[in-house]
Amino acid sequence: MKLKIQNWFENIQILLVLLTILSFWIAFTINFTPLYTYQVEKYQLAQAVGISKSQLLANYHQLLAYLNYPWQTQLHLPDFPMSQSGLKHFYEVKRLFIIDYIVFILGLVPSCFYLKKLWSKRQLWKFIRPIQFLLIGLVLLSCLMLIGFDQFFIYFHQILFRNSDWLFDPSTDPIINVLPESFFMACFICFFSLFIASLGLLWYLGKRQLKS
Repeated sequence: MKLKIQNWFENIQILLVLLTILSFWIAFTINFTPLYTYQVEKYQLAQAVGISKSQLLANYHQLLAYLNYPWQTQLHLPDFPMSQSGLKHFYEVKRLFIIDYIVFILGLVPSCFYLKKLWSKRQLWKFIRPIQFLLIGLVLLSCLMLIGFDQFFIYFHQILFRNSDWLFDPSTDPIINVLPESFFMACFICFFSLFIASLGLLWYLGKRQLKS
């Protein structure tokens, strides 16, 4: 019975570490503004909506501030009017952002202590099996995304949101004109690449400790 409890607790700790790594790269990606700046320049998004690049980036940073900070309860973009459904969708996105940050903050300290313990005991090999399964799933998911991003993007929203508010109408929510699909695809590619790379590194270290 004691062994079962220990195994259960160990699995919880491993899961917490993986969730912490996941939440970190999500937070990093959504706040990595050079991705959006590159899209603005490449597709001339500011010119397409008749404002300057600095104005567009100011609006984007204001949107990020609303999504990131719990104390910002009102979303107002000076150059982009928004419908009630658009505001509702961004509120739902904000909640997901906050959940991600909570997971990261709560998981950071115990995950660091657990990794430090395993490193000192040369037991990082305990991550090998769960990471193998996770990496297989992530690689398959990445391939599906690259093959058909449109359908992937639709499924992604259908899983996370229980309404169709994410289907913006450019006439009522012109913000969608400066948030092209290519930007979201770049975000997903960035996230998957970094998350898979970090898991690969942890897997490699576990393998190395196992052999030594």
